[in-house]
Amino acid sequence: MRTLLAAAMVLAVVVPSFILRELIESRFGHGPMADFSAIAVPVAATAWLAPYASYRRRDALLWLVGPGIYVFAVIAWRLTIAPYRDWRPRPEEVPRMRWLRDPERAGTWYLAEPEGDTRHTPSR
Repeated sequence: MRTLLAAAMVLAVVVPSFILRELIESRFGHGPMADFSAIAVPVAATAWLAPYASYRRRDALLWLVGPGIYVFAVIAWRLTIAPYRDWRPRPEEVPRMRWLRDPERAGTWYLAEPEGDTRHTPSR
């Protein structure tokens, strides 16, 4: 089930980017505008979802050089079990994390909700 959810998330980001590229290419022709429009949706989605999967927002820029699809696939894979995590937390997440010991979720981390309205951004 986790694999299907992650694949659906990746397709929900990649397919609209192809549609947007085709629309811009049909209106303005081949060129850099059409090329960059193809990564506009994935970059925005990656930047928005990255902090929820212990990535930085700037990791969305990897779409410009190639491995963006891999990074987004990892983000999608991690988000399918949120708020439970099977990866190590980032240093700024450690104060809100709890190591679970119950038999159903043993060996995973649980990210507690942050206090205040800071959501997933560090308070620096």
